[in-house]
Amino acid sequence: MIKKNKILILLISIIAITMIILKLCNVDKYIMKQIYPKKYSEFVEVSAKEYNVDELLVYAVIKAESNFKCDATSNSNAKGLMQIMDTTASEILGDNDATQLFDAETNIKVGVKYLSELLEKYDGNLYIALAAYNAGIGNVDSWIEQGIIKADGSDIENIPYKETNNYVRKIIRDYGIYQRLYR
Repeated sequence: MIKKNKILILLISIIAITMIILKLCNVDKYIMKQIYPKKYSEFVEVSAKEYNVDELLVYAVIKAESNFKCDATSNSNAKGLMQIMDTTASEILGDNDATQLFDAETNIKVGVKYLSELLEKYDGNLYIALAAYNAGIGNVDSWIEQGIIKADGSDIENIPYKETNNYVRKIIRDYGIYQRLYR
């Protein structure tokens, strides 16, 4: 019985010491940075600065939209890292070459510019801008006009599209994680 107690105490001590060492070495932060990376930083930093959008927000959008896969295509035919629709790209790029959307630099530039335009349109309201990024400006404007959601974004739980409702919450959560990891 005494031998079993000594072994148990030794095992608990080893586990406790291991946990302390891992915490001291910031292993949890290292692991989180693998889950929430800052890929394509050379393009994100330039576009974020050019269009005055927090680069950590851009990473959160890319993570949610494509999980950093350049060749991602959605069921609605949105393309690339930031899942840009052809019509949105045409408005921003001024041409119809949708294949450019699979180029990381182009996709990020278009996505960040569009996000910047949405933030400006909705007076910097992140919740409403993100809802528009996902569901479209027409839908969001209609929801506001009909009183389904408030223009100040204080009632995002009322967003009628479940996908958009979850999307806004996911981006906000991931944006917070990026801020904790990289600021």
